Amino acid sequence: MINKTIRMPQELVRQMEVLAQKKGISLNNLIVQCCQYAMNDLPPEETKN
Repeated sequence: MINKTIRMPQELVRQMEVLAQKKGISLNNLIVQCCQYAMNDLPPEETKN
């Protein structure tokens, strides 16, 4: 794992915190899941290096 600093809209973070708490997972885990879901949903040509 690596550490990165990102900036996100305050309301989005609040919504994600609520969802993470409801699901019983950490905010970090939720963000990773969201990113993986988004990456898996991209067309193959957009994920090439």
